[in-house]
Amino acid sequence: MIFQSPGDIVFSIGGFSIYYYGIIMAFACFIGVWTSYKVFRCFNKDKNFEEIWDFAAYLLIFGFLGARLYYCMLNPVYYFYNPLEILNFREGGLSIHGGIIAGIIALVLLSKKYKLPVLNTLDAFVCGTALAQSIGRWGNFFNSEAFGTPTNLPWKLYISPSHRPEQYISYEYFHPTFLYEGLSDVLIFFILLVVMKKYSSKYPGLTLCIYLVLYSFVRILIESLRVDSALDIYGVPIAKIISVILITCGIIGSVTIIKKNFRHI
Repeated sequence: MIFQSPGDIVFSIGGFSIYYYGIIMAFACFIGVWTSYKVFRCFNKDKNFEEIWDFAAYLLIFGFLGARLYYCMLNPVYYFYNPLEILNFREGGLSIHGGIIAGIIALVLLSKKYKLPVLNTLDAFVCGTALAQSIGRWGNFFNSEAFGTPTNLPWKLYISPSHRPEQYISYEYFHPTFLYEGLSDVLIFFILLVVMKKYSSKYPGLTLCIYLVLYSFVRILIESLRVDSALDIYGVPIAKIISVILITCGIIGSVTIIKKNFRHI
C-alpha cells in the first residue's frame, strides 16, 4: 500500500486557504477532551466531572501555545528573522513534547482551581491525549512532513520532490512514520485504559507515569527513523533527549506512587 498526500489545502476562498492540518488538529482536540471526560467519568464516579468542560478551552489554548513555542524555540534562527510566522499555526509546526509539558502544567493548575483531584484528572487526560495524538499525526501526512528514511516496503510513503530533504532528493518513497506513531498511540491508549481499570483507584497518577514511559519509548524508536529532527545536540535529536528525561520521570514517579501506597497498607 502506497501512501501519498493529496496536498495540504482542503480548499481556498478569496485567497484564504483551509488546511487539512488545522481540521485534523481541531478534530483530534475534540476527541481528546471528549475521551478524557468519558474516562474520568467512568473511573471517578464520586467526583464532579462536569467541571472538565468548563476548563477544556483554557487547557487547549495552553497546550497549543506550549506546543508552538517549544517548536519555535527548536528553530530559533528561522523565527528570529520571521517573527510573525510564530503565529502561523495553520501550516503546522507544533511539538508534541511542548504540548505535553504545557498540558501537564495547565492541568495541575486547572484541577486545583476547579477542585478536581489532580492525579485522577491527569490520568484521565493522558488517555485522551494518546488517542488525540494518533489522530493528529495524520496532519503530518497531509503536510508531507515528519517522515522517515527511504524505504521500498509495501506500505511506503511517496514524498514529492519539493518536500524531500536535499540529501534524499533522488528517493521517492519513505517510511510513513506518522502511521507508525499513530498506530502505536492507539495501542498505548488501550494499554492505559487497562491500567486505569485495574489501578486508577489504588494508584492515582500511575497511568500518567506509564503514558510518559510508553509514549517516550515509542518516540525514541520513531525518531531513529525520521529525517527531519528539529534540533540535534552533539548529534542526538532533542526529541530523544526529552524522551529519555520523560521516561526517567515516569519510572521514578511509578516507583514513588507504588511505594507510597504500600506505606499506607
